[in-house]
Amino acid sequence: MNFEGLDPGLAEYAPAMHSALDPVLDAHLNQSLLQNVELDPEGMALEALPSQESVHIMEGVYSELHSVVAEVGVPVSVSHFDLHEEMLWVGCHGGHATSFFGPALERYSSFQVNGSDDIRQIQSLENGILFLTKNNLKYMARGGLIMFDYLLEDSEDMHSLLLTKSSTLLVAGLQSHILEIDLNTVQETQKVSLRDLRTFKVEHEFDAFSGSLSDFDVHGNLLAACGFSSRLTGLACDRFLKVYDLRMMRAITPLQVHVDPAFLRFIPTYTSRLAIISQSGQCQFCEPTGLANPADIFHVNPVGPLLMTFDVSASKQALAFGDSEGCVHLWTDSPEPSFNPYSRETEFALPCLVDSLPPLDWSQDLLPLSLVPVPLTTDTLLSDWPAANSSPAPRRAPPVDAEILRTMKKVGFIGYAPNPRTKLRNQIPYRLKESESEFDSFSQVTESLIGREEEPHLHMVSKKYRKVTIKYSKLGLEDFDFKHYNKTLFAGLEPHIPNAYCNCMIQVLYFLEPVRCLIQSHLCQKEFCLACELGFLFHMLDLSRGDPCQGSNFLRAFRTIPEASALGLILADSDEASGKGNLARLIQRWNRFILTQLHQDMQELEVPQAYRGAGGSSFCSSGDSVIGQLFSCEMENCSLCRCGSETVRASSTLLFTLSYPEGSNNDKTGKSCDFAQVLKRSICLEQNTQAWCDTCEKYQPTIQTRNIRHLPDILVINCEVNSSKEADFWRMQAEVAFKMAVKQRGGETSTNKEFGLADWKELGHPEGVLMCPSIEELKNVWLPFSIRMKMSKSKGLDVCNWTDGDEMQWGPARAEEQHGVYVYDLMATVVHILDSRTGGSLVAHIKVGETYHQCKEGVTHQQWYLFNDFLIEPIDKHEAVQFDMNWKVPAILYYIKRNLNSKYNLNIKNPIEANVLLAEASLARKQRKTHTTFIPLMLNEMPQVGDLVGLDAEFVTLNEEEAELHSDGTKSTIKPSQMSVARITCVRGQGPNEGIPFIDDYISTQEQVVDYLTQYSGIKPGDLDAKISSKHLTTLKSTYLKLRFLIDIGVKFVGHGLQKDFRVINLMVPKDQVLDTVYLFHMPRKRMISLRFLAWYFLDLKIQGETHDSIEDARTALQLYRKYLELSKNGTEPESFHKVLKGLYEKGRKMDWKVPEPEGQTSPESKAGMGQGKLA
Repeated sequence: MNFEGLDPGLAEYAPAMHSALDPVLDAHLNQSLLQNVELDPEGMALEALPSQESVHIMEGVYSELHSVVAEVGVPVSVSHFDLHEEMLWVGCHGGHATSFFGPALERYSSFQVNGSDDIRQIQSLENGILFLTKNNLKYMARGGLIMFDYLLEDSEDMHSLLLTKSSTLLVAGLQSHILEIDLNTVQETQKVSLRDLRTFKVEHEFDAFSGSLSDFDVHGNLLAACGFSSRLTGLACDRFLKVYDLRMMRAITPLQVHVDPAFLRFIPTYTSRLAIISQSGQCQFCEPTGLANPADIFHVNPVGPLLMTFDVSASKQALAFGDSEGCVHLWTDSPEPSFNPYSRETEFALPCLVDSLPPLDWSQDLLPLSLVPVPLTTDTLLSDWPAANSSPAPRRAPPVDAEILRTMKKVGFIGYAPNPRTKLRNQIPYRLKESESEFDSFSQVTESLIGREEEPHLHMVSKKYRKVTIKYSKLGLEDFDFKHYNKTLFAGLEPHIPNAYCNCMIQVLYFLEPVRCLIQSHLCQKEFCLACELGFLFHMLDLSRGDPCQGSNFLRAFRTIPEASALGLILADSDEASGKGNLARLIQRWNRFILTQLHQDMQELEVPQAYRGAGGSSFCSSGDSVIGQLFSCEMENCSLCRCGSETVRASSTLLFTLSYPEGSNNDKTGKSCDFAQVLKRSICLEQNTQAWCDTCEKYQPTIQTRNIRHLPDILVINCEVNSSKEADFWRMQAEVAFKMAVKQRGGETSTNKEFGLADWKELGHPEGVLMCPSIEELKNVWLPFSIRMKMSKSKGLDVCNWTDGDEMQWGPARAEEQHGVYVYDLMATVVHILDSRTGGSLVAHIKVGETYHQCKEGVTHQQWYLFNDFLIEPIDKHEAVQFDMNWKVPAILYYIKRNLNSKYNLNIKNPIEANVLLAEASLARKQRKTHTTFIPLMLNEMPQVGDLVGLDAEFVTLNEEEAELHSDGTKSTIKPSQMSVARITCVRGQGPNEGIPFIDDYISTQEQVVDYLTQYSGIKPGDLDAKISSKHLTTLKSTYLKLRFLIDIGVKFVGHGLQKDFRVINLMVPKDQVLDTVYLFHMPRKRMISLRFLAWYFLDLKIQGETHDSIEDARTALQLYRKYLELSKNGTEPESFHKVLKGLYEKGRKMDWKVPEPEGQTSPESKAGMGQGKLA
């Protein structure tokens, strides 16, 4: 509605305009409207109830049915009949909204929409109400809950909205365009000019009034409008309504009315009649093509001087008027009108049910306890007793009646028998005091430690131990919330890469500080060196601040090692997804393989080839490499033949495998066997076997024994729990250890004794013991946190469990090292999670040391963590040694010598030097110097801290994306496409050679390429083949070292979409070293803009014509960054740059984000340049 012809004082009202609402009210305020309305001392209505007077309504004639106060003294700005429910919505100038239910106008809800601006328009939707204010669009539930709040940044003064589809909205105001908003995504899709949507041309214009337009409405082929005309004294209300025929696009005879029209609406019931309303309260009905009759005028009695709003219900049975004093008047043509032809039922607040609850008779055994109302709570209930304080009493089904089994006749595998009628049909009686002996053994299932929403008998695997998966969307991983799974600053590893089952072991090696420092200081010339790739991955884990990393380059090198394939460590995608492989055996074989491989890689680097023995696969002494010093254990293998001859040979091993006592699974008496005893048996192994005897010159039964000469610094143990025999042994020993621990505390584990709550508290916390584990923490524990090893002069080995109490008794272990006594502390456990739903997974418990916490969090302490791919969570230390053999099976144990770090140099020396950037030979045989596309850096051009480098990369596809198409048409990504980098280009960002590339490497690959993506990458078949390629071909490791050197030196990379580039290259770059033009030229909640469009708009360049060229893209990104600095004044004028971005997005919408053809229009920047040239 246009208010230009009204009193200017109504535009901004003040409370002082209205008299205070004390018992002496305004003279023209209807006293009957304020009955049952409570007023506060400041004069504001706290609650408005409808008038209770009965009103006589004549059928077919509009008469006033009810009047009600929405907000006293505040003008009503808009009224709207709900299109889905029997409700009337009213908005006021103070930004407050009120809803009334039914013809009686009972107040339903009332809430504040905006704190200062008035409500311009209201639109009802199925699930809520849209409110439009000056520069804000708010969607709220009918009860007042905010569903979204959208700020219209580009708007000047919004006045109206129109719902075109169920999810599309047009919003208009005092500007030359209309905003189209998608209600699903709550984003502006485009700006629509006032034109025909088919031809985008102005169809027709009507010159209605010389002043301004007040209101108009359309019905059928007729358009009626009212407004103001210019007079000598100003604007005056025109009493002629302009009527137009939209079929012929011309005006028909104007309609003269007898009131000053401010509002008009078509009310098509029997005829297409018009309702014309004046602000003084006069209303007239007339036909748009006939003559107005003065007899058709009726009067609305507003409380205030003016009517401010008018609306008609969808059923045409009700009219709503709002005046300037905050009153709403409802006129109807029937005593019981309905606002909509078919309204749904309105949901009201539930009344209090406490007084209406039925009484409960506790004397009845079958009384359902669900009748007791229980409030929703997330706290622990008093009845939720821990498992240690209660015993399961399952109500199992009774055995089948013997009479049924006797008379049963089988037909195939189905048995038929007559019903003996001895029990009630489909009923089993409760037997609360039934003895436990009648039940079979019932294995209790551990309840999930996260949440109680899942039934224990359905999922016994705790949530945090289950296999985690990444849910992909259209944006890939950008909108996946990794922080939900990892709230620490340590980095997880992504599991979607082939053979990523070893993620847990990579984390274990990373948190071994001597190993991490050694690996990161290693660098060799081998193309596929696992030690080098592991060092690169460790560097990424160092730089990450909680974001997950991926070991794609490490696993790529892992797949090329022949020994890994021979040992069966390379899993097919189908086997890995289905969980067919035995992960426990697999990770133990991988553990042995990786230690051997790292030892060999270090040995090759430290010992020249000419001085190595012929057996390249074996290692000689532990001094050959630091890995050997850390893990190797020197042994003497003695073979004693029955003839008496003895053979002794020296050897070494990197890990031990547990050897369990034979026949232990048949021993049901619960014989105690310490872990230290089993470990000693496994280290000093003695076995009978057939071996060659030189004296007898034939194979003879021999006794082979193993003696230890030197203990390792890191004790690695493969548990070898590969069958139910070993699992039963762990389970039985844990039960025996639990009973012994309880007895030592003065308690008993007999099931005949019933413990009270006080007894259990006393048992769990005996006097005199500090920081003692609880009863629950002692369950399923057999593994000690520390073990003590002592070597005698006769090469004998003594192993025993070591506790904190032993240390208090015997003193610190470090002082005894000179006597051959060593204490090993548990550092990590790798466990196999048995889950039939997902095929199982591998996780690790790791004790993270002080150095890591100091680097990541700035604190010095030690803490146990659970590492489950990208899920990282701190845990209690007892959880690391608790193994419920039903679903959590130990696989690998890592014990480290106490005070180990003090023996090794923990300084990391960066092995990457500047010579990696110098010229190198190409792998391609046919490359010629004329084909060289880059100039390597000279010594005087070496980059410094803060230098700019333009970067772009191109990729090829190794594996296509695996997606699932649902029945509703939606698609979900199961596994993303596997990409491999094919070309990397770096251009100079400053100096006389700015824009000239110094790296343009094509990456050779040994894996099969599925799609070269030539249209987007410019890579053609044969470019990556060393036999036929004419490009500068190199290895991924060589180019990776160049980029690593640039990152370590501190350069800043400039490019477009660098996040994906670095992800596929498998690099972690600090955020302050990345200048991405895709984010520099981006507005919040808007789409990302392509490099091609940015280059055309700002630089007047046409790039990426047929294919992409990485040199061109990197050079263009550098120029765009220079343009950004120019437009934003080096970032000092963000507001002026914001206006530039607004112009960019407006131009993009008009062009549909497409760059015109060469004959098309020029860019805005080139036009500005030509204009400046003409002025010059």
